[in-house]
Amino acid sequence: MVPLLLVLLLVLLLFGAGFAVKILWWVAIAVLILWLIGFVARPKGGSSRWYRW
Repeated sequence: MVPLLLVLLLVLLLFGAGFAVKILWWVAIAVLILWLIGFVARPKGGSSRWYRW
């Protein structure tokens, strides 16, 4: 019974990690797109930055 519970726990952990990694990839792609839009649409004032950090 214990090995069966350990295998089920491992499957749940791997499924959760895979789902989290997939969500993080989508978040990273969205941030990259926003950064590229901000980089292209920045003001023409020389070295001014469109972000505040």
